[in-house]
Amino acid sequence: MKVNAEVVKGICPTCDEDTTLVGLTNELYRCMNCGADLQQHVNGKITYLPIMTAPADGVTPFVKEWKDG
Repeated sequence: MKVNAEVVKGICPTCDEDTTLVGLTNELYRCMNCGADLQQHVNGKITYLPIMTAPADGVTPFVKEWKDG
C-alpha cells in the first residue's frame, strides 16, 4: 500500500496563519496549525475555505465577522 499526501503552504482562513496544509483528497486539506479542514477552490488563484456542514435542523450556516483579505 502506497500513500501520497500533497503538502502545500498557504494561509488558513480559520487561524489566519501562514501554515502547512496537508491534502486529504484532491480538494480537501487540513491545517497543521489549528486542525481545520479546508476545501480548495481554484478561480484565478488558489484559495482555501473552511468546510461548513449544515446543522441537522436544516438551518443555513452563517459566518459572523468574516474577514476579507
